[in-house]
Amino acid sequence: MSLDELWSTLFDFSDYGALLALLWNSVLAGAVLGVVGGVIGYFVMARDLAFAVHGISELSFAGASAALLLGVNVVAGSIGGSLIAALLIGLLGSRARDRNSIIGVLMPFGLGLGILFLALHPGRSSNKFGLLTGQIVAVDNPQLASLVVVAVIVLGGLLLMWRPLLFASLDEEVAAARGVPVRRLSIAFMVLLALATAVSLHIVGALLVLALLVTPAAAALRVATSPPLVVGLSVLFATTSTVGGILLALGSSIPISPYVTTISFTIYLVCRLVDTARHRGRRLHWAR
Repeated sequence: MSLDELWSTLFDFSDYGALLALLWNSVLAGAVLGVVGGVIGYFVMARDLAFAVHGISELSFAGASAALLLGVNVVAGSIGGSLIAALLIGLLGSRARDRNSIIGVLMPFGLGLGILFLALHPGRSSNKFGLLTGQIVAVDNPQLASLVVVAVIVLGGLLLMWRPLLFASLDEEVAAARGVPVRRLSIAFMVLLALATAVSLHIVGALLVLALLVTPAAAALRVATSPPLVVGLSVLFATTSTVGGILLALGSSIPISPYVTTISFTIYLVCRLVDTARHRGRRLHWAR
C-alpha cells in the first residue's frame, strides 16, 4: 500500500466542516476536560499520585463496563467505580508503600472485572473498545451539562482547599505539625481525583488516562516552578492535547486516544528539551 493510499484510508476530511458542527459539543467537552485535567494534574504530580490515577482508572473502567452490561448510565457507573477506588486508596494507603500495594492489587482486579463485563455484553464491539481507548460520541446538551457540573465540583473543591492542599502536598509533615487536617484533605482530594478520572475515561479511555491527568503537568514542571504558572501551563497543554486530538480524530478512522497521547507526549518532549537546554546554558555560563 502506497503512502497516499494509506493516508486516504486513515483520513477523510471531505465533510470535515459538517462533522465538526455535528460534534461541536464533543470539542467543548474536550476543552472542559483539559481544564480539569490540567488543574488537578499539578496536585497529582506534587503528591506523587501518578500511579494512583492508573489504579482509579481501572476501577472506573470496571464500573463503566458494569453499567454498560446492565444498561444503565455509563458515566454514573464509571464515577461509582472511581469513587470506590479513591476511597480505598485514601483510607487504607496513608503511607506511600501501603498506597502502592493497594493500587497494585486494585489495577489487575479492576481491569479483569471490566473485561469480564465487556465479554458478557452482547452489544457492538466499538462501544466496548471505546471504554479502553476512548471514542468520539455525539455529546448532547444534557451530557455536556453533566460534564460541566462535574468539572465545577472538581474545580470548586480544589479552589476551596487550595492553600492547605498545596501546603500538605509540598511538605506533609510540616503541614500536619501546623494543624492542617492532612488525612481529611487527602481523602477529599482522592474523591475529586476520582471524579476527574471518571469523566476523562470517556475521552482518552481507561488505559491512557495518564496522558490527560499526568503528562501535561509533568511537562509544565519541566519549564516552570511557580505553582500558578505550572497550573496555567498544565491547563494549556492538557487542553491542546484533548481538543487537538478530537479535531484530528474527527476526520480519521483511528480512535481519539493515539492523537491525544501523541500530542501530549510531544509537548512533554519539547518541554524536556527546553529544560535540558536551559540547564546546559546555565552550566556554560557558570563555567565562564
